[in-house]
Amino acid sequence: MTQLYDSIGTGYAAHRSPDPRIAAAIHDALGDAATVLNVGAGAGSYEPGDRRVIAVEPSAAMIRQRLSGSAPVVQGSAMELPIRDTAVDAALAILTIHHWPDRARGLVELERVARRRIVLFTWDPAASGFWLVDDYFPELRLIDRDRFPSMDEFRRTWTRVQVRPIPIPHDCTDGFTGAYWRRPRAYLDAGIRGAMSTFARIPDVSPGLARLARDLDDGTWNRRHGLVMSQAEMDLGYRLVVAELARS
Repeated sequence: MTQLYDSIGTGYAAHRSPDPRIAAAIHDALGDAATVLNVGAGAGSYEPGDRRVIAVEPSAAMIRQRLSGSAPVVQGSAMELPIRDTAVDAALAILTIHHWPDRARGLVELERVARRRIVLFTWDPAASGFWLVDDYFPELRLIDRDRFPSMDEFRRTWTRVQVRPIPIPHDCTDGFTGAYWRRPRAYLDAGIRGAMSTFARIPDVSPGLARLARDLDDGTWNRRHGLVMSQAEMDLGYRLVVAELARS
């Protein structure tokens, strides 16, 4: 993961501005946690400003993009968090778990450091129906199917787990893969794609991009998917997983 984000993460902050609606959902999920460890913190998106936050991030390129005055950050790995047992009220992990080389170990580490709860923003690999994947980049489904944990995996790991759907608004300001579902031409922009780790894992994106560009120009995309243009938000499989720990 460190090498991936040292490569693609240099322009990350320009295209990945926290969406306030997603931020509000994360804030609500953190509940009364006064201290938070943000694991895989990146440039600092979604770090709550009303609590004490410590960030852990493996990539130097991402750390360099953190704003002045943001939470203190330690360069480190989710697989070996540099913090003592039960040191914080909550452990937070935002769209990062699919990069961990040892997911099981990382989940154990989250539970080790958190006193009350664990909050993860992730994607459900059982989700379907996104035109970008179905029509243009079906390889994304194969790439992500094993990288993202199922919701049942979380339920097997912790006893008290809530899974909350997070519909993505049509004007989402955070440029992750599903953010532009109602702005299809955005996916033709190399800068926008460069802030998405999913595209970095496709050996050759040119065939899918050529099909998308052609379909947008000749009206095929609109005939197939134009109905989405009337929707304010869409459930693309993004989820908040909230685990209440037995010791809380």
